[in-house]
Amino acid sequence: MINVTKTYLPPIEEYQQYVQGIWQRNQLTNNGPLVQELEKKLKEYLGVKHCFYVSNGTIAIQIALKVLNITKEVITTPFSYCATSHAIVWENCTPVFADISPDDFCIDPSKVEQLITENTEAILATHVYGNPCEVDTLAAIAQKHNIKLIYDAAHAFGVKVNGTSLFSFGDISTCSFHSTKVFHSTEGGAIFTDDDQLAYLIDSYRSFGHKSDNYYTIGINGKNSEFHAAMGLCVLPKVKEIVEARKNIFDLYDKLLNWDKLTKPKVKIPVESNHAYYPVFFDSEEVLLKVRTALEAENIFPRRYFYPSLSTLKFVTAESNCPISDDAAPRAMALPLYYDLAHTDVERISTIINNTIS
Repeated sequence: MINVTKTYLPPIEEYQQYVQGIWQRNQLTNNGPLVQELEKKLKEYLGVKHCFYVSNGTIAIQIALKVLNITKEVITTPFSYCATSHAIVWENCTPVFADISPDDFCIDPSKVEQLITENTEAILATHVYGNPCEVDTLAAIAQKHNIKLIYDAAHAFGVKVNGTSLFSFGDISTCSFHSTKVFHSTEGGAIFTDDDQLAYLIDSYRSFGHKSDNYYTIGINGKNSEFHAAMGLCVLPKVKEIVEARKNIFDLYDKLLNWDKLTKPKVKIPVESNHAYYPVFFDSEEVLLKVRTALEAENIFPRRYFYPSLSTLKFVTAESNCPISDDAAPRAMALPLYYDLAHTDVERISTIINNTIS
């Protein structure tokens, strides 16, 4: 069976060494030494100022909205995983969907500015498939209208723009460390900011607003455990090797697939990619379903990612106008891509796709 992704697991002996230390210290959570070590190493690896390790990427977005005091409208993308919009609704804010660009599938800045009203308090944009949004344009819009800018950078671990971590853009960036991601800690996520005051609030909010022996603010349980941090510490040294292996598979797909019948996202700005996903877009949903059936017949399981367009979910929004996203989502499929996917399997997958769409 070939799934769309496969979790990288380090040698079990490496993980057991960390677990032995947990047993000896008998501290399993509450900002333990492994959590602190992971945060320190992530800041060094990524070149960011503040990094707060949390329990998952969704709580990271929720905390970001809370510390920025967002209570009204948030302009966001309809082409993302549901956590992006769900977090907005969960925090009793109103998602306002701006359509995406037809080439990179990230939120279209020109559509964002058209939707800004007196109730707009933030932009929440996703770096789709790890490809950067138009960060400079979005920053200019946010500054012009005095609104906050948050990035859902769940797919963007290690991605750099002109040598700068993508996590350094916006007021706050969030990331997921779920087991399907390029870097993972089984479950987990992180919140990044360059703002010292926001950093203090994030640190407080993720642990019930508790400092020393008192409570200084509202908070939630966004902490993560020593066991999860141990996995992250095992995986982090392997990230460069993992990304290189993924790049080789990425390049092979580029070479083998029939681009007369397929499209893929364009990269608008110079970027150091992490090769998080390999998405392709078919001419129609009918063709996509035909290809999926052919692949599944060979025990190959791609994923419709992202589908459906969030602008079509009636429990999220009563109305929206996102024709590009609504058209793209039914035609989007992520192909299998993981660190040890055999090149012969990539060739087989490509052949099945090409034969089916020809």
